[in-house]
Amino acid sequence: MHFSELSPVEQRVLGCLIEKRWTTPEQYPLSLNALRLACNQATNRDPVTHYDENTVRDAAQRLSKYGLARLASGHNSRAVKYRHLAEESLGLDREHLAVLSVLLLRGPQTPGELKQRSERMAPMPTLAEVERVLGELGELGYSTRLERRPGQKEDRFVQLLGGAGDEPAAALVGAETPSFDRSDLTADTPSPPPTPLRAAPPPAPTAPAPPAADVADLQARVAALEDDLAQLRVQLADLLS
Repeated sequence: MHFSELSPVEQRVLGCLIEKRWTTPEQYPLSLNALRLACNQATNRDPVTHYDENTVRDAAQRLSKYGLARLASGHNSRAVKYRHLAEESLGLDREHLAVLSVLLLRGPQTPGELKQRSERMAPMPTLAEVERVLGELGELGYSTRLERRPGQKEDRFVQLLGGAGDEPAAALVGAETPSFDRSDLTADTPSPPPTPLRAAPPPAPTAPAPPAADVADLQARVAALEDDLAQLRVQLADLLS
């Protein structure tokens, strides 16, 4: 088994174990229920998933076989819990793991997005620091730079624990457009009258976009609330059990 062959659910479980170690240390190592909730969060995840406990458990057990995770017993708890071993297995420090975790959980991103979204795990003061970390991850074969698409102004990076960094092509949805043979049209068929031209209606006014700082602050608050909610759910589950 090579680390570049991790399945999507294995990538999600590993990313969550890395993330929660620093964002909710009081809940770490994670119980199976807490790990499932972390995988299926509605925020800070792309795509949003709906894994059940069996799916998450099987992925965590496979990561244990690969040497990327292991079972851990929590204090005063009989529940099975999991922790990651990415430092030892991948040879990465906190900054590298924080960036890799965000890539595992949210897909391809720009250095600016990675800086903002890894802030709670490992604050990096400048974009140059993030780019240094990305360069070192690339040298180790854990990430790569994507080619810019038309209209994109910034480079994006993708993790390679799940294989090549090429993004899948968008699927075409809908019925195929039927074709016709122009020879079926006769010369006697009259041409339709031209449609009179009309001026296009003026575009509707759009509201100005909020400042980037306000958006980043709102995203950070939503992420914090999501983590708090996950902790409350885990505590409630422990009380009910």
